[in-house]
Amino acid sequence: MAGEETSGGFEFALSDEEWRARLSPERHAILRRHRTERAGTSPLNHEKRPGRFLCAGCGNALFDAGTKYESGSGWPSFWQPLEGAVGTRVDRTLWMTRIEVHCRRCGGHLGHVFEDGPRPTGLRYCMNGLALDFQAEEP
Repeated sequence: MAGEETSGGFEFALSDEEWRARLSPERHAILRRHRTERAGTSPLNHEKRPGRFLCAGCGNALFDAGTKYESGSGWPSFWQPLEGAVGTRVDRTLWMTRIEVHCRRCGGHLGHVFEDGPRPTGLRYCMNGLALDFQAEEP
């Protein structure tokens, strides 16, 4: 499956107190506590401009807008991250086994990756919109 299995030791590390000061309560719950936003609530679902999606925790560039597609899942979905941008690990919560996706730089929880995406990868990186910031490409 996509990405690399990763554990601990991230280059951008803060204490929980520092993360709480840096992030809104909603973003903290997702990025640092592995929560999930409600489907269909992210304004980034409708973002169609050229640019990049960044980690809302540390600013690491994660996805090029050209890899975003409408999956019908209710969350921003991508068929491929930028090279070296994310890591993965097995997630056995909620009575199932999934592959969790996190920011390679800070370890922030982004969402999950599934093997039901479009070509060319066949992957669906299903991301929490609150875990991302969008940076539009300069005209």
